[in-house]
Amino acid sequence: MAKCKTNCVEKPLSKVFGKFGRIIGKYPWVFFIFPLVTSAGLGAGFYFLEDRESNSIEEQFTPKNGPAKMERKFVKEHFPQGEEFSSLRLYTDGTSASFIAVSSTNILTQDAFQEVVNLDSKVKQLQTDGDNLTFFDLCAKKKNGECVSNPILEIINSSIHNGKPISYPFHNINLLSREFIGTAIGGVSQYPNNSIETAHAIRLFYYLEDDRRNETDPWLKKFISTFPEHTNTEMISVWYFTSISREEEFDTNSKSVIPLFSATYFLAITMSIVSCLRLDCVRNKVWVATFGVLSAGLAVLSSFGLVLLCGMPFVMTVATAPFLILGVGVDDMFIMISCWQKTKVYDKVEDRMEDTYKEAAVSITITTLTDVLAFYIGLMTPFGSVQSFCMYTGTALLFCYIYNITFFGAFLALNGQREGSNRHWFTGQRVEQADDVRKGNACSVGGAYDPVTGAEEEMPINNFFKKYYGPLLTNCWTKVFVTLLYLGYLAGSTYGCFQMQEGIDLKNLAPDDSYVASYYDNEDRYFSEYGPFVMLVIKNEGFQYWEKNACESLTTCLKEFESSDMVAKNMTVSWLEAYEIFGAISGLNLTNEKVFMESLPQFLTRSGFYQDVNISDGKILASRLFIPTVNISTATDEKEMLNFFRNTALTCGKKLDLLVYHPAFIYFDQYAVIVSNTIQNIVVATAVMLVISLLLIPNPLCSLWVTFAIASVIVGVAGFMALWDVNLDSISMINLVICIGFSVDFSAHISYAFVSSEKRTANEKAIDAIYNLGYPIIQGAVSTIAGVVVLSAAKSYIFRTFFKIMFLVISLGAVHGLVFIPVFLTFFGCCSDSCNTVDDKEQHSHAQDTGTVVQLSETGVATNMHTYPNGNQGHTN
Repeated sequence: MAKCKTNCVEKPLSKVFGKFGRIIGKYPWVFFIFPLVTSAGLGAGFYFLEDRESNSIEEQFTPKNGPAKMERKFVKEHFPQGEEFSSLRLYTDGTSASFIAVSSTNILTQDAFQEVVNLDSKVKQLQTDGDNLTFFDLCAKKKNGECVSNPILEIINSSIHNGKPISYPFHNINLLSREFIGTAIGGVSQYPNNSIETAHAIRLFYYLEDDRRNETDPWLKKFISTFPEHTNTEMISVWYFTSISREEEFDTNSKSVIPLFSATYFLAITMSIVSCLRLDCVRNKVWVATFGVLSAGLAVLSSFGLVLLCGMPFVMTVATAPFLILGVGVDDMFIMISCWQKTKVYDKVEDRMEDTYKEAAVSITITTLTDVLAFYIGLMTPFGSVQSFCMYTGTALLFCYIYNITFFGAFLALNGQREGSNRHWFTGQRVEQADDVRKGNACSVGGAYDPVTGAEEEMPINNFFKKYYGPLLTNCWTKVFVTLLYLGYLAGSTYGCFQMQEGIDLKNLAPDDSYVASYYDNEDRYFSEYGPFVMLVIKNEGFQYWEKNACESLTTCLKEFESSDMVAKNMTVSWLEAYEIFGAISGLNLTNEKVFMESLPQFLTRSGFYQDVNISDGKILASRLFIPTVNISTATDEKEMLNFFRNTALTCGKKLDLLVYHPAFIYFDQYAVIVSNTIQNIVVATAVMLVISLLLIPNPLCSLWVTFAIASVIVGVAGFMALWDVNLDSISMINLVICIGFSVDFSAHISYAFVSSEKRTANEKAIDAIYNLGYPIIQGAVSTIAGVVVLSAAKSYIFRTFFKIMFLVISLGAVHGLVFIPVFLTFFGCCSDSCNTVDDKEQHSHAQDTGTVVQLSETGVATNMHTYPNGNQGHTN
């Protein structure tokens, strides 16, 4: 039976690259200098780095077309900020500073409270540098022109000096007004009559005018720089925060990673040199390894410079990309060196480069293509941080590939000329060549060249996989153990998937030791009982507020909202309810449209609700109420609250046209799209990976195992990342897309090595595949993990998340390639005979006269098959 052809794409590509390699071998200096000049030119794009840096958390970590942004637009148009500032009615986070003062006993004592008052006074006296502007110059103001204050101070002061009890969460100021203090005082214990017995924390806010950012930002920075002096006193501990703190601290994350990148570069150079070190003073590859790492560095310089020139925002998540590029670049370097070492030592450099490119360039091309497409598919996501990362990293991988086959290839040819003239690797002096060196008897790390075959001597680790590990893995009892181990792995992964939390906690965008994280922790500890007041907007212009049926529909809807455990009962802030009470006291018949509309403006002005009703030409265009929430402290609570409010508004929308909104919904919107977008990206990327794999190795059995392995690795990564305290958010979404490209490398080629093996039994096929692929898989996994391992020491959730998921991707992919897939393939090994058999004569000839060489993929796994005569095999170093 004729052997099925599987090289319809590989063979033409191999010929083209072979010719290209010959050209580089002839003119190495051209291909060496041109990338250097290109990098210098494109590197000029870093001039725009500061202009392109985007530390806006809303732009980068929330969906670009999220529903909350459309809701905010409607609120902004129909309820513009009035003359009197109201934090309840803000449609953005506002411009403010805040601090939380905590007492371990009771902050309502006179001594502890006095320290809070003193601190409040110091805050109001802060002056900006240069303009000497104080809080009173910049504060948000009431209608009478006074600064918006913290009424909790007056309430507590009156309680301490006059013995007046403080009601919680609403404190009655007088018969007609009351103040909500649930977000201003925390850690409360109450008497049976709802008055406060003790409290542990007070939170004060200092709101500034929103439209004076050029003046308010310097004051907020002064607040941040001054406050650490007052964080601890005898009676209280203090934590502080401002509206610019998240962005400020988020921006410092990228700067903190620079020393880690230096350590990674040093580690990559060291590992590469050690891997390529030879005791042969002529064939030592120290400089080759060094320039291989330099090639990856040039790729980062060129690609980032180009994308910056094109105007793409530079987000902090992009700072993780160079670690990945370095790991990939080192892998490609190993492939090129490995293929070079399989060529004839005494052939011309052009011939050796042609043979090298025939083998290596195809492997690098296909695996680079899969990874680049995986990243560019990530551009479909609505998160700006993911789009930026995918654009920068995908482009960097392309440049890494281009520079590997040009710049690094050119240096490999120049190094080949030095080797051909038998010059010392360090001094450049000509070295006497003894007969024992030519015969392969000289001491050489990795084995000397055999002058008969041109291949290197077999490495000990290959014998380990062939004689010990392979037979052990194919043992019957080992297969039973591996099957049980996989079932345990699958069970643990599935359990982890159900434990997964969605969304990014905003405090994780700041460094671990940031004051922002401490503020959020204390906010959760003392002020999580009462959540945001959610705005309920009645949008329809024709709603008849004075009619009994209309009011009953609205009342029924409010009861649906209050039926949830997440909504505080009888605390809704409603202008309509207050108007009905006003009408009853004033003797007005508010069921009459004319009376209702004529009396409404006067009531709104006197009561302070004038910002909650949009009246034009005697018609109510829109109005709003405020529904208080409770016990919203975790990401799950936030997701459930968002879904409940929107679903309830939609249900009530059959009778009313409603909209729910709060500025926090801008960030909560990620919960609505993160799962669907992650699944979409994974499905599309997996489909693309399968198409590319089929073009490379169009074997149905391989395709099935590729699909199985991708699914298995993704489930494992998703499950174990949840157990490793990593949420499903825009950051982990990036890494899940990455894992598809890498899992393809591990799975596709181990399957292909199995079905392409000419051994007779399934066990022998598995041993043969492991023999050829064991060391390349380990080498690729170690080199990639080494590129990101220093991120484990980062003081940032973003960088640690990148390390955790990359570690899971590579380690689980390697375990699948070395343990699970070889065993499972032995259960179905005979299925591959139809695409694997040759006629008896040809098979007998191949069994005696040829050996198989498996090329590394981008992460160190096999791609291409190469034969040498007389059964001699070439092996990677």
